Amino acid sequence: MTPSPRFPFTLLESLPPELEAAYGAVCERIAAFPRVVVAYSGGVDSALVAALAVDRLGERALAVTGVSPALAPHLRQEARAQALWLGLEHREVPTAELSDPAYATNPHDRCYACKRELHALLAVVADSAAAAVVLDGVNHDDLGDYRPGLEAARQRGVISPLAEAGIGKQGVRQISRCLGLPWWDKPAQPCLASRFPYGEPISAARLQRVAAAEAWLRQRGFGELRVRSQGETARIELPAATLPQLLQRLAAGPLRQELVEALGDLGFTAVALDLEGLVSGKLNRDLRPAASP
Repeated sequence: MTPSPRFPFTLLESLPPELEAAYGAVCERIAAFPRVVVAYSGGVDSALVAALAVDRLGERALAVTGVSPALAPHLRQEARAQALWLGLEHREVPTAELSDPAYATNPHDRCYACKRELHALLAVVADSAAAAVVLDGVNHDDLGDYRPGLEAARQRGVISPLAEAGIGKQGVRQISRCLGLPWWDKPAQPCLASRFPYGEPISAARLQRVAAAEAWLRQRGFGELRVRSQGETARIELPAATLPQLLQRLAAGPLRQELVEALGDLGFTAVALDLEGLVSGKLNRDLRPAASP
């Protein structure tokens, strides 16, 4: 991407009145801060907040990405490229959540430990940046999901301008498209730790193995996917609409054997395809109370 030539942002097409009002409220909210640090993963949500921050505040906006083995390498590169396109000051800070048993043992509130580590680091960055305010990309839909990390952010006083304005995921994408952000339709990419069933330990080596498996599939044309790691089994999730394409390719050519061998070389002992398809947050089903007999 080449750097964006246009600030301030202007809407390239009209938004529905309610969404346009919410967008205006977010812009005013951000512009009122003297200085901000944006918790920036490179996803559509935090990228929108970062874009509006640099648009309204210029050099008084800083985007910070927490880097650990749970961040897929391609997402780290995308975050860098997007920040460069925006002309946004971008900093990466190493996080050490894997050294915390509250994260590495993978309990159901693992995300709390992760965000606690991240926001402790962001608080230090913000304090060193003339007491900047920390913003994140949490949207209104996230408030209705199981996200224990939200509590860690709340405890640190992090502000979520999108959620405050009632803007959900669809609204984030709609605004991003109307602003001309090239990544407006980028698929959701939760951290690699989300590939492991709760209670199954997480390590740097296991995270890197999942990242390599997903990269192998991505290089073969499968963009939106998950490789769930269940014990030593790799369970592949793709959008249901793409399953026929994959099944056809598995049956008609050498892809099946190549896939098995490639993931076997990474240390998986079995490879499975989830016929339900990709469902975001699927492993959270394990947290639901069992149905009464």
